[in-house]
Amino acid sequence: MIQTALFGIGAGAAGALLFASIASGSLLSLVLFYLAPLPIMIAALGWTHLAAMIATAGATLALAAVFGGVFALAFFAGAGLPAWWLGYLAMLARPAGHNGSATLEWYPPGRIVLWAASLAAALVCMAIMAFGMDLESYRAGLGGALDKLIQIRNDDGSVRPTGTRGPLIEFLVLAIPPAAAVLTTITHIFNLWLAGRVVKFSGLLKRPWPELPSMTFPPLAAGALALAAIGSFTGGLPGIMCGAIAAALLMAYGVLGFAVLHVVTRAVRARPFVLGGTYGAVIVFGWPVLALCLLGLGETAFGIRARFGQGPKPPRPV
Repeated sequence: MIQTALFGIGAGAAGALLFASIASGSLLSLVLFYLAPLPIMIAALGWTHLAAMIATAGATLALAAVFGGVFALAFFAGAGLPAWWLGYLAMLARPAGHNGSATLEWYPPGRIVLWAASLAAALVCMAIMAFGMDLESYRAGLGGALDKLIQIRNDDGSVRPTGTRGPLIEFLVLAIPPAAAVLTTITHIFNLWLAGRVVKFSGLLKRPWPELPSMTFPPLAAGALALAAIGSFTGGLPGIMCGAIAAALLMAYGVLGFAVLHVVTRAVRARPFVLGGTYGAVIVFGWPVLALCLLGLGETAFGIRARFGQGPKPPRPV
């Protein structure tokens, strides 16, 4: 128990320092900022979720003492709580008998991906409501913040006063929520994957590495994506929030698309080049991930992996 508490305190200190690095304003600090959940996830995977809970609480209290309550709340909601919960789910298991022997059935990785997307969507929706509870308040609040950040200048070189928003600001007000949902989803999934690799390399991972290419999504996930996509056309603040939810869930299907791609290229001689080129194109350009999203949706509708004789078994409900 003492060792768990000490490691939790250390992980919390590391997470708090990574999160607080954003205050420096440098480009490197942005990368460190997005890695803030990593120490807490390592604590959850390598020790117990109790260590991750101690890390989250300690980091939140430390940031509140140094930077104030708002900064600490941002860490708790955006990094600490999602890191603890995803780490907890990754180590969640139940007894399952196979061929007369007792084994453990681990929480399905596909559901963890959906949890990562759901947490990202919830975080973005909370951030939207923090700017205002109606469309005009949201536009004014976020537009004013972007005015201060971007400092748009007029033709004569003078800075445009805050609140006098141009087309760029208006575009960003609509584009930021879905973009933030996608980025947050990717951050959650990448940090959990990296934490798993670190803990596995150290020999502390108590569960077998999951067969990620065989991950599946429950059928309701596609229905939730469809409802969110339809809701995004309703307009107003609910429409913006539905757009963020749809973007996060669509990114989850992009991850499923990568899983499908790993399976269907197993018999291809140029598999390393296909996978490497796909990952590179997504990282450099971004938009090719839409093809992976369609591939993930196609897997849900048509069972593409099963057509290659390598279809995953449907997961048991957990």
